[in-house]
This record gives sequence, structure tokens and C-alpha cells, in this order.
Amino acid sequence: MSDEKGANMRCERLDVWKRSCRLSVEVYKLFSDSKDFGFKDQITRSSLSIASNIAEGLEKESSKEKIRYIEIAKGSGAELITQTYIGIEIGYIDKNTGMSWVKEIKELLRMLGSLKKNYAE
Repeated sequence: MSDEKGANMRCERLDVWKRSCRLSVEVYKLFSDSKDFGFKDQITRSSLSIASNIAEGLEKESSKEKIRYIEIAKGSGAELITQTYIGIEIGYIDKNTGMSWVKEIKELLRMLGSLKKNYAE
């Protein structure tokens, strides 16, 4: 992990990756004690998937593959928005926290759209 110049560190330079990692940590912390294992599994997996797919995609050789993984990350973001709204409605997520997450996810989706354009050109 100390080889900052290595190809495997590209994602660590991206704000979208850093922010999606931080959001995933927040989701995991909030649901650490949840006994609703189905919901907990879904929301933590979708949050984890955003940063994970960014990282995996950046390691791919072709722009087409990079774009594919960015699209998967965007899909995970859309899932996380849905699960956050449901979590708010069923009382698992405080409304202020949830709306903060939704705002952040929408920003991440915008950033992913810009990243996708970089590889599409």
C-alpha cells in the first residue's frame, strides 16, 4: 500500500473514491448493531459496491471496461439512495442523516458521470 506510484493506487487519488469510502464507513457504523440482517446486508453491500467498483474499474485495461465498472458503481449508488429512503421511512435511519446521505450519493453520481465522460472521449 505504500507504493503511491503503483497502478493499484490510482483510485486513491480520486475524490469520488475517497468520498464513497467514507460514506460506506458511515453506513457500516450505523448498521453495525442492526438485527435486521437482510436490510443490513443490502444497504452495506450497495454502499461498499460504489468504491469497490470504482477501484476495480480503474484497474481494467480498456476504456470500455472502465466505463462498465463506473456504470456498476452508479447503479449501486441508485440502490443506496432507494435503500436510504426506505431506511428513513421504516425508522432505521434518522431523516437528517438519510437526507445527508442522499445528497452525498447524488453528488457521487454526478462525479461518476464526469469520470465516465473522461474515459468515453
